[in-house]
Amino acid sequence: MITIKNMADMLGISATTVSNVIHGKTSEVSQKTVERVEKLLQECDYVPNNSARSLTQNRSNIIGLALRGRKDKYDNIIADPFFSVLIGSIEAEIRAQGYFMMIYSSDDIGELIRNVLTWNVDGLILVGMLHDDFIKVKSRYKKPIVLIDSYAPRDIMNYVNIGLEDEQGAYEMTNYLLEKGHRRIAFLADNMEGVDYIRYIGHQKALAGYGLKPKEEDLLIIRPGMLERESSMEELYFRSKDYTAFMCCSDYYAATLMNYFCDRGVEIPQDLSFTGFDDLLISKVVRPALTTVKQDVSEKGRLSVEYLLKMIQGLEIEKWDVKLPVELVIRSSVRDIARQGVDE
Repeated sequence: MITIKNMADMLGISATTVSNVIHGKTSEVSQKTVERVEKLLQECDYVPNNSARSLTQNRSNIIGLALRGRKDKYDNIIADPFFSVLIGSIEAEIRAQGYFMMIYSSDDIGELIRNVLTWNVDGLILVGMLHDDFIKVKSRYKKPIVLIDSYAPRDIMNYVNIGLEDEQGAYEMTNYLLEKGHRRIAFLADNMEGVDYIRYIGHQKALAGYGLKPKEEDLLIIRPGMLERESSMEELYFRSKDYTAFMCCSDYYAATLMNYFCDRGVEIPQDLSFTGFDDLLISKVVRPALTTVKQDVSEKGRLSVEYLLKMIQGLEIEKWDVKLPVELVIRSSVRDIARQGVDE
């Protein structure tokens, strides 16, 4: 394969000049020389040797993205609407900054760590990590790390978390339902760890503000695989008769249950109201359109790359725990019981 030195000799210029043109550093190179080099690059079908360059610069220009899946939740985590948007935004920002991305997903934290340690990457973005997961990664991996949606203790330093005002979002949504006259509200989540747990805290605080005590039976923990089992869906359908509203921790769960209940004659929101969380595309296309808590998933991905590159470059990190704001998006899936009572 032709080398930079070979091309420099052929053109009668320095190897440094050829290298500068290849890497876009042409401010001190004449336009005529740039055109000569680019023409030769095309004729020779030259491809830069990034591996050799990485060894020279002691960095790979590769960012690792590791996703901790859950066997009971995802057959394919990337197919989940939230993660597909997040991963797409991360990849786009990595590419825009002149880096490359490697991605690995596993529900086995040991397997994930073993594979990540074999990568020659400049830093890691970790998604779906619980506290114990991060401790295990951090004990083995010493380069910069950025977490997304983590609630690891703040005494663990040298990492950044890009998260969301989860508690505030759930608090505002619960308040909205209460203002609309709802008192029998089911809170639907698939676990009581991390993000969903913090959202449940916000839900509880809003109830307390109205003088209502949270009831254990109103917390519905749905195992993701349950959505694929008719018996489980039937159980949720049966329990729905005890409530006027379902507050779901994701748009996906809200839309899935709405469709199932509608197929069985439930009128939404007249018989049962629904809210979601995320404001993904599915919240706009389901009918009735879903009232939800909006978060900027793309910005979350972009910021994770921005902060990781700052760490890699040794720049000062002004904020270690970044929480993006939330916003209620009011659509058509919530019945105004309070107003109906006045009208009647």
